[in-house]
Amino acid sequence: MADATPPGYHSVTPRMVVDDPVAVVSFLRTVFGAAGTAEPGRPAEVRIGDSLVMISETGAREAFPAFLYIYVEDVAPTFQRALDAGAVALEPPFDTPYGDRRAMVRDRFGNVYQIASRG
Repeated sequence: MADATPPGYHSVTPRMVVDDPVAVVSFLRTVFGAAGTAEPGRPAEVRIGDSLVMISETGAREAFPAFLYIYVEDVAPTFQRALDAGAVALEPPFDTPYGDRRAMVRDRFGNVYQIASRG
């Protein structure tokens, strides 16, 4: 069977529906070093590491917050960048029993990010 997944995508692509895609893309670029921009009239395609996240504006769909688990090089500075960019801390960085160092924040749009690195 042929692979129906477009080039650059994975089989599952998270999608966020937000009131202000430009602001969310800016947050993702600032905090996670995401690549991509928001363009009027179409979903933004933002790459974080090797993963693609689609971001759509409300209208045809109502706002729907995301819960994303994102691996980074170093949790502490990423967590601090998120706070500096207006996120609220939900969990400070800590070591999990399964080997990840993890923190959790919520952006001003209601999206939750677990920020992790493998110890």
